[in-house]
Amino acid sequence: MFDVVIVGAGAAGASAALFTAKAGKKTLVVDNDKSMTKRAWIENHYGVAEITGPDLIEIGKKQASKFGAELVQGTVNNIVKTDNGYKVETDGESYETKHVIIATGALVTLAETVGLKTKPGTEPRIKTVLDVTAEGKTNLDGIWAAGTVAGVSVHTIITAGDGAKVAINVISELNGERYVDHDVLKS
Repeated sequence: MFDVVIVGAGAAGASAALFTAKAGKKTLVVDNDKSMTKRAWIENHYGVAEITGPDLIEIGKKQASKFGAELVQGTVNNIVKTDNGYKVETDGESYETKHVIIATGALVTLAETVGLKTKPGTEPRIKTVLDVTAEGKTNLDGIWAAGTVAGVSVHTIITAGDGAKVAINVISELNGERYVDHDVLKS
């Protein structure tokens, strides 16, 4: 049983996984390796002079793995409600989890299959997004969304921040109190 299964390892998904894993939550990331960031050249990401999208994604995956997140390649086909949370189903596997974070970028097919409410997107070329609260909650309790699929800007700095925000909210709900992750500079 995972605490959190994250669907997508782009900027939003990997950022969410970094926070949940670092907080000690058993985290799984399922990624189909089709992120739109894979085609990006990035020179507007704070703290990074310039980077390719594929390199940014790989760094994000490594950061999440460093803290114990498990990463598997696959495509999530369905998410089914269970007595204890959800079962996330891929072609060959299924994973039990308490919470799911959808971070599928421009893709809403899975969300529509599961019964998540959508609304028109506001970003250029993003027709449909999930209808989420400011915290990232969808209409199904325990399923959250982060990044472009949640209606935020497609820029990696913004989707990464949204993934972190949603992860903090999931961790806070799991802990029963507000979670803050601040490291202190070692002298």
